[in-house]
Amino acid sequence: MSLTSKTRVRRAIRKKKAGKERKKELQKKGTTPAFPVHED
Repeated sequence: MSLTSKTRVRRAIRKKKAGKERKKELQKKGTTPAFPVHED
């Protein structure tokens, strides 16, 4: 395996894993912040 292909593979893996934890948290909590409903 050449160094170039090794680097490309590693970068692809890193890119895929980036933000995984954050995305999982958002999925659990939901992306919209809780806000009170305005009743007039």
